[in-house]
Amino acid sequence: MIVINRLSSTIPTHSSLVQQLVDIGYSRVPMVMEPGEMSVRGGIIDVFPVNHSHPLRFEYDGTTIERLGSFGIQTQRTLSPIQNTTILPTSQKKVALYHQVDPLLPTITPDFEVGSYVVHSQFGIGKLMGLVHLSVGNSEGEYLLLQYKGDDKCYVPLDQLHCITPYVSTGNVTLNGLHDGTWKRTKNRVKKALETLCFDMVLLAKARQDTTGIQYDSDTSWQVALERNFGFEDTIDQRRVTSEIKRDMEAPYPMDRLVCGDVGFGKTELIVRAAFKACDNGKQVAIVVPTTILAHQHYRTLSKRFEGFPYQLDVISRLRSKSEQRNLLRRLKSGELPVIIGTHRLLQADVSFNDLGLVVIDEEQRFGVAHKERFKTLRTNVDVLSLSATPIPRTLFMALTGAKSYSTLTTPPTLRQPIKTMVHPKDPDLIRGVIQTELDRDGQVYYLCNHVRWIPDRVTALTRLLPHAKIGIAHGQMPKKQLESVMIDFWSGEVDILVCSTIIENGVDVPNANTIVIEGADHLGLSQLHQLRGRVGRADRQGVALLLTNPEETLTEDTQRRLHAIRDYAALGSGAKLAMKDLEIRGAGTMLGHRQHGHMTAVGFELYAQLLEEAAARWQSRPLNRPKRWLETSQLVLLIPDSYIQDESQRLAMYQRLARVEMGYQLDDLISEMMDRYGPLPGGLNQLIGTIRLELDRLAGGNTDWMVAINERSSDNDWNDGYP
Repeated sequence: MIVINRLSSTIPTHSSLVQQLVDIGYSRVPMVMEPGEMSVRGGIIDVFPVNHSHPLRFEYDGTTIERLGSFGIQTQRTLSPIQNTTILPTSQKKVALYHQVDPLLPTITPDFEVGSYVVHSQFGIGKLMGLVHLSVGNSEGEYLLLQYKGDDKCYVPLDQLHCITPYVSTGNVTLNGLHDGTWKRTKNRVKKALETLCFDMVLLAKARQDTTGIQYDSDTSWQVALERNFGFEDTIDQRRVTSEIKRDMEAPYPMDRLVCGDVGFGKTELIVRAAFKACDNGKQVAIVVPTTILAHQHYRTLSKRFEGFPYQLDVISRLRSKSEQRNLLRRLKSGELPVIIGTHRLLQADVSFNDLGLVVIDEEQRFGVAHKERFKTLRTNVDVLSLSATPIPRTLFMALTGAKSYSTLTTPPTLRQPIKTMVHPKDPDLIRGVIQTELDRDGQVYYLCNHVRWIPDRVTALTRLLPHAKIGIAHGQMPKKQLESVMIDFWSGEVDILVCSTIIENGVDVPNANTIVIEGADHLGLSQLHQLRGRVGRADRQGVALLLTNPEETLTEDTQRRLHAIRDYAALGSGAKLAMKDLEIRGAGTMLGHRQHGHMTAVGFELYAQLLEEAAARWQSRPLNRPKRWLETSQLVLLIPDSYIQDESQRLAMYQRLARVEMGYQLDDLISEMMDRYGPLPGGLNQLIGTIRLELDRLAGGNTDWMVAINERSSDNDWNDGYP
């Protein structure tokens, strides 16, 4: 055990602390990510004590500890200073329950890594072998070494980083040759296919605009009153997307808009406002949702929001009796019922409307191809509003090509915190620790087991681990009254742990349930994992998601990418990013047939998206609006000394992040991070940073507002040493 008190006269020296950590079982790694790991970079020692929830950073100035504090796993940035600490040996097993994700700082996610496949826009698909020092003329710099077909190699200067994108493939990768012309032919073939695709998409969008639809009137006084009664202040995005939806509804052609917004970011209120506008114009509304629980929750929400107005609402699902359903269908057909909320039951042939004006598809990623075909018969000449936290690749692809209108909600509600997420092999001690931590703060827990036949066994195991907890069961094979009863008990706090299937994936809103344990996470898709994680952390309390894998199974490459993505994209508003990642991993599927999917595979998702963007801009006669970055215009030779950032992967990631800097304040923040993680900047890097500042200022046209942040930062003496 190591006890450190900065006020004590017996503080271990740098070398002594390193040796003590080795002696009590800590493994030396390039970057600390897990309990039991340590990293040494010059005068900085990082260590993740097994008895701490966060790793620690020691910075030595000679023999004294200049700085000691905790830092975040995803950001690698210091969180808060501390004066003393105790570090237990790794043989004393005490699990760190979860990793911190700082909502104000970006997650470290490099574009590509050593050993990965990449695409150079000029040379094609190659494999990144690493960084190589080369001297060219009077200058020395680092180059990316790319391996191509056979013995072909390419040394790429770092000022061409913008030409390189990651390549993701679910099958075997074929490297291009540098001299056989294959890449040029492939790229030209894809460009021609995209010209045809964009032409088709422009025609599709034009056909929709040429179709006569319902043209709604401007907002009435009732609409204004409804929105004033929201009870919360709209986020900036809610106001913007509300206006976009209304603009579509007031246009003379049918609306077909996809709204991508993270779980809990206000999509339901958008449904309320659009549905009310349709009712106010004498039209009927069908709100289609994937689960019975979500249907009834939407019914409660909309009923409360519609109070005091003359528009009736009802819900149809398997929880309604046959006679109730017959009565609902009669009222729909006669026009007595303006708003109906339902599951797949709404898509059956016996459902008809008197004057349908708006179809809302909530959680559209849950509906399959057969359902989409039925939607087409429902929505001839009517407005369609689709909402999702993580759209399926096919829908997102249509939005990116312009076949659908596309809106995003990225602003989190006030006080909402990102969900602490970790992926771990199944471990009873870890499960007990995470659940007990939630119960100790008087919270509730979802335990998801998606094999209904195993749920009784999980209840038995949890009862042994946590004998005082009250445990309930919920899954889709239960009798409807029993399911309704247990959900009410969970909502009211009578149940501590709900062992459940994915029936809770959509719409369940229990503000006091802020921990979810997901068993078999490696068998679930990105969209499902993100939706399930969104069941917690919905109020102002910190949510925790523990994703469990089977320790006896070897994870496939695709599965590892999914789990890495769900862990890395833990910040609020990550749903759209995860959808893009899913599109990258899975492709667009049968959106326009396997041919387009093949074109995407041929050049890689990111280059395909760039070429698509260029083609769409040409066909829509609009500027591309892709501003150049400093790296493309400066011709600077980049060199971060390997004595400063010794690990090659970390150095490459820092090059990539430097290349993405667009504003001076972003550079300022990145410098602060480098000094935090690696110590004062060496002289050569100082000079490079200064030149980058000048280039950023030149591209900004002399606008130096960002320098205010630098001047303010310079008053902090703790960070002045080595600051450019």
